[in-house]
Amino acid sequence: MATEITSAERAPSLSRFALLLGLAGAAMIPALVLRIEGWRPNPLLDTAAFGAAILAAGFLLSWGAEAAEKRISAGLIVAIIALITVLPEYAVDFYYAYSAGANPGSNYVHYAAANMTGANRLLVGLAWPLLVLLHWHRTRERAIQLLPANRTEILFLLLPSIYAFWIVAKGRISPFDTLVLIAMFGLYMWRASRKEAGEEEDDDDEPGPAAALLLLSPARQWLAMGTLTLMAAAIILASAEPFAESMIDSGRLLGFDEFLLIQWLAPLASEAPAVVVAALFVLSARAETGLATMMSDKINQWTLLVGMLPLAVGLGAGHLTSLPLDARQHEEFFLTAAQSLFGIGLLLRLRLGLAGAAALAALFVVQVALAVIWQGDEVRIIDSLTWLAWGYLTLSAILFLTNLKAAAALFRNVEHGTGQSD
Repeated sequence: MATEITSAERAPSLSRFALLLGLAGAAMIPALVLRIEGWRPNPLLDTAAFGAAILAAGFLLSWGAEAAEKRISAGLIVAIIALITVLPEYAVDFYYAYSAGANPGSNYVHYAAANMTGANRLLVGLAWPLLVLLHWHRTRERAIQLLPANRTEILFLLLPSIYAFWIVAKGRISPFDTLVLIAMFGLYMWRASRKEAGEEEDDDDEPGPAAALLLLSPARQWLAMGTLTLMAAAIILASAEPFAESMIDSGRLLGFDEFLLIQWLAPLASEAPAVVVAALFVLSARAETGLATMMSDKINQWTLLVGMLPLAVGLGAGHLTSLPLDARQHEEFFLTAAQSLFGIGLLLRLRLGLAGAAALAALFVVQVALAVIWQGDEVRIIDSLTWLAWGYLTLSAILFLTNLKAAAALFRNVEHGTGQSD
């Protein structure tokens, strides 16, 4: 039987929301105690405590962003929700990049790039397929159908993905790249804010627990949203450094490649709130909004997250500088760009079906499995990254060549200044 969220389950409840806030607060307490006391009992315990705090703070951010949906234009709120819910990922990666600048030649250079590529590939390879699976489970429909307005998200996924190959060719992420990528993000936010309300508007109640905030007066709603955001930001800032360091120490303690833990486990914890928000949209019969949120999340990662790395490195070094990509990071970035292009190709027809989702998930599992199996064998790992990237590019070429009219429609969308079909 298909799983649906009933009206009773979706009814806003301040008491239920207060309970969830209490649970989130309880998850943060161990990290706060460890941070204040300066005590580090064990790398594994540290990772669990600070990871739980970052996860809980991410949920606070997502609840505050959800509550704002009825007060901000439909197109812009999707971008804002995606931006706010990935702040934990930004904090962790900023720390690694800052440390890379402060400690030239250290492994922090690799960690910064690993965290960024892992976060990007997790979204496309795991989160997107998950939403399609949830939608199929709830409705038995074999695809999530997007709206014409979502061509905006597809286009602004395509632009930085194409630009990423220039970064691959250079072998570094420079301050100039920062300017270009931030400009792309600013243009995306401007374009999202110009979407007409009717393009994505949905009169249903909010899908998540933050719907309870709508029972408050407008002034109290804004106060609650601001408080949630400030509390979460403080927890994230306090937890980012010890979480990032405990990940490295845990890998060494377990005899496991810390690079892999930073690439996959850290983003998994920091991305979880954003994925949960998108899943709630899908389970509330708003699958296109859920997928659009994950697409916007990917745009944020692919523009702001990548673009901020040279800034963080420069702050650590005390002067403007680039983030170099060594042999492995070069191929990791190449694979990330190729996977992005394949994901975009699957979206050209304004839908993501079960077959496309299965392909994304299967290829993702293959790359993670090979990295784990061959950890310690740098040459084989680099070769596997290269071959997988070319595989993605081959599939992408087929998709784009068979959907040329749909690809051209992305640019007509911007030229006409609307998200509607021609």
